[in-house]
Amino acid sequence: MALKHTAIAVLLLAALAGCASVDVQQPAAATSAYSAAFTEAQALAQGHAALSGPARSANAGRIEALLAGLDDAALARDAARLPVGDPLYSFAGRALLNRGLPLPRPFDRGDVSFGAADRPAADRDGYRPPLKVGVLLPLSGGQSAAAASVRDGFLAGYYGERRRRPEVRFYDTAAGASAAYARAAAEGNDFVVGPLGRDEVDAVFADDTPRVPLLALNRGSHTPPAGSAAFSLSPEDEGISLAQYLIQRGAKRVLIQTGGEDAQRRTAGTARAQLERRGVQVTEDIASAQGVDAVLLAVKGTQARALMPRLALAGVTAATRVATSQIVSGTGKPAEDAALDGIVYPTEAWAVRSVDGLPSQASAAARVDTAKGPAARLFAFGHDAWLLTGYLERLATSNNGDVAGATGRLSLDGFGNVLRVPGWSRFAGGVPVPLADGAR
Repeated sequence: MALKHTAIAVLLLAALAGCASVDVQQPAAATSAYSAAFTEAQALAQGHAALSGPARSANAGRIEALLAGLDDAALARDAARLPVGDPLYSFAGRALLNRGLPLPRPFDRGDVSFGAADRPAADRDGYRPPLKVGVLLPLSGGQSAAAASVRDGFLAGYYGERRRRPEVRFYDTAAGASAAYARAAAEGNDFVVGPLGRDEVDAVFADDTPRVPLLALNRGSHTPPAGSAAFSLSPEDEGISLAQYLIQRGAKRVLIQTGGEDAQRRTAGTARAQLERRGVQVTEDIASAQGVDAVLLAVKGTQARALMPRLALAGVTAATRVATSQIVSGTGKPAEDAALDGIVYPTEAWAVRSVDGLPSQASAAARVDTAKGPAARLFAFGHDAWLLTGYLERLATSNNGDVAGATGRLSLDGFGNVLRVPGWSRFAGGVPVPLADGAR
């Protein structure tokens, strides 16, 4: 369906071996040698591209575990020594970005331009949008409500941009994402955003050389083909952010409490793996949790309120308490939510600071239903999908480039996955309070 200005109310609304010397002492021993763990990871990375399925996933996990065992200085030093083209650099660079550390050089992408080669030159800030964009969303069927929030957020970003904008056309994926993609490609779009479902992403990424580059709005089991990317608000990414928050604050022994939902388990599982790889002890047993220095709650607000007395009775007094973004579910009554005071959790940056081209979250929610309550997260996600269409080339070609989006600060790893640094909030007086200058 063609984009129309009247469709949505969102108009209001990123070696020298050294010179040999034959008659003096031998050169100093291996001053440029990698650490043992890095060397092992490098050997594993050499054969990674030839693997598939569970073997590929296991190999990636082993590489990530080896890199996680390095301290920041060793990881940064060894990554900087890798030659251009070494397959370990994508792994090492992603590990650096997840720790908030700079890359020594851009990722090795060859001449990939994410479809930008035939577009007008980029603006000074790197903005170089497509000429014609097809957006693949389930606009009918069971996921249509979620798709509407993503669509409206996309349009809010689109109309908030005053520079050159592409023609945009939406394609309903309810009858199949592959068919919708084929139609978008046949109708002359030079870039595609979507689809939204994990299985749909796998379907369109099954082709290693897609006709038109994509920004998929989820991650499946396939790595994005060269020239395409994947953007997701995945539970795993949130788990990485929570683990890094605790590591940066010196956590050594962490109690994790997890609810029964799939997203909660995935977030907690990723956080636990990240923490343990960095040498942090993790327990899930409240009875033996005396002496922990941090608590991580992968539960909703109603469950968290019930947990607080149990933690106190067990003698768990850790001052550092974090939770997943689900902590806000079931909250809204300050007198009851005062039990959550002090808990810090990741949130959309839009809730923490202003975003260019968007009204405040509260203002947007007052204007359109698709930005209210839990839908605000998908609205922000849609906005950032628009933002990325214009800045992917810049993110791909600069070693430490990022853009400030509604969901957080966005960057691109060496595998084509968008990484996100979220905003943070803390409960105080039973009310979420944004940490506008970063989590503390």
